[in-house]
Amino acid sequence: MRLVSDPRSGEVDLTASAEELMRLANAVALGEGLVRATSAPGSDTLTGVGVKRTSGPGALVHRDTERQILMISGDPASRAALAENLQSMATAEDGGHLHIDYFPGHFYLAEGSVPLVVNSPHGGMPTR
Repeated sequence: MRLVSDPRSGEVDLTASAEELMRLANAVALGEGLVRATSAPGSDTLTGVGVKRTSGPGALVHRDTERQILMISGDPASRAALAENLQSMATAEDGGHLHIDYFPGHFYLAEGSVPLVVNSPHGGMPTR
C-alpha cells in the first residue's frame, strides 16, 4: 500500500492491492488495527493507516502528523459504511478510483475528515 499526502490540499491518495484494501476494510469494520504502507524518508508518503473505535458521530479520517500515519476512527455504523466502500474498491473488476470527501450532512464522515482518494487495484479508469 502507498499513501501520498498532498501538503497543499490535505488530500491523501491511497494505492493498494486488492488484498491490502481488504485488510484495511476489515480493520475499519473491526475498529482496530494498523495497516502498514511503504514510504520514503523525506517524502509526503505516510507509513500506514491506524484504526480505532470511538463513539462518533461519524467516521473521522485525519493525518496523525506525529506518527506520520492516516487515522480512521468512529462509531460502528460509520466505520461499516466506510469499510463497505473500501471493500467495493477491492473487489471491483475494473479500474477507477473513489473520492471520499466530507461535506455538510455527509451520512458517515465526520467534519474535519481529510479528502481521501482510493485507487482501484486495476488502475486507470473503469473499462465498462
